[in-house]
Amino acid sequence: MHLETLAVHAGGESDAATGAVSPPIHLATTFRHGPAGERVAGYEYQREGNPTNDRLCAAITALEGGANALTFASGMAAISCLLESMDAGARIAIPEDCYTGLRVLAREFLPQRDIQVLTVDMADLEAVRKLCHDGIDLLWVETPSNPRLKISDIRALASIARDHGARLVCDNTFASPALQRPLELGADVVMHSTTKYFGGHSDVLGGALVFGRSSDWQARIAHRLHVTGATLAPFNAWLTLRGCRSLPARMRMHCANAGAIATFLAAHPAIERVNYPGLSSHPGHAVAASQMSGFGGMLSVELRGGKYAALAMAGKLKLFTNATSLGGCESLVEHRASVEGAMPVSPANLLRLSIGLEHQDDLIADLDQALKEAR
Repeated sequence: MHLETLAVHAGGESDAATGAVSPPIHLATTFRHGPAGERVAGYEYQREGNPTNDRLCAAITALEGGANALTFASGMAAISCLLESMDAGARIAIPEDCYTGLRVLAREFLPQRDIQVLTVDMADLEAVRKLCHDGIDLLWVETPSNPRLKISDIRALASIARDHGARLVCDNTFASPALQRPLELGADVVMHSTTKYFGGHSDVLGGALVFGRSSDWQARIAHRLHVTGATLAPFNAWLTLRGCRSLPARMRMHCANAGAIATFLAAHPAIERVNYPGLSSHPGHAVAASQMSGFGGMLSVELRGGKYAALAMAGKLKLFTNATSLGGCESLVEHRASVEGAMPVSPANLLRLSIGLEHQDDLIADLDQALKEAR
């Protein structure tokens, strides 16, 4: 079955009780059971599971081609639950270019659990192999990465992980399953901030883990989610399920717009570098083309004039909104170094762009005028 069909129908069966075509929302926090705790209809308490979340898990599992999925209150809740389920003394490797929340978790919280975090350029396979020689338990990869859009070879990293008895987890937030299916490329687990492209409208927080197979480790993570309580609310699950239905269609337009904008910016004299894997000049273009069906709606640019040129450009944009997050219908711009906290790592001249669903000519005109005004 094609992905577009799965997106519409997975988890979207009509309501058995009423025939409603739109899936219902079950907001109940508790469910009737027998006097000895016998479950009447399979549910007991919202934190342990509810029908709306089950529909979303089924949809995300189908879209990623997994065995099962767990949903969370946020992407960071999903990341934290997975990594904090590692045994004390575990060694994990994360990318040198990655989401700030992961970096903070690795620096401030995982060491408290005696989990050692190593940093490596995941696009440099020899560097990854060298790091693994001393033993590794988990490789965490973002591809494309945030915010420099680096591309890592998922197939090759899965092979390296297997050779060292490690697991490979892939953050697929930037690509979504509409463009990339890491489990098919050998990853063990896929992570999503469903806040982004799955939700698609900048109005719902959530996260998910999709597992390639059932395992004791997956059961440990599910148990930790149940006990610690970072569960996704049913209304958020319903909004995200609604977003799943239009995901492939939206991603096609995000990709088309981003490709046109990347081409425009790459030729602009004020731009030092455009980080977008769809450009043939991108060092990861060939790998991206081999494992992605499209190059995504995210890009970042580095301006020749440094930090102040970047801030000036961001301040002159009219259609692009200066805001955090990504993947919504509207186009966003963000100076990452300014929002990364006390220890920023992004280049000072970098702006991250989330390309929305506006007409590409209007977006290009807005970028053009901002670059002229910012000189």
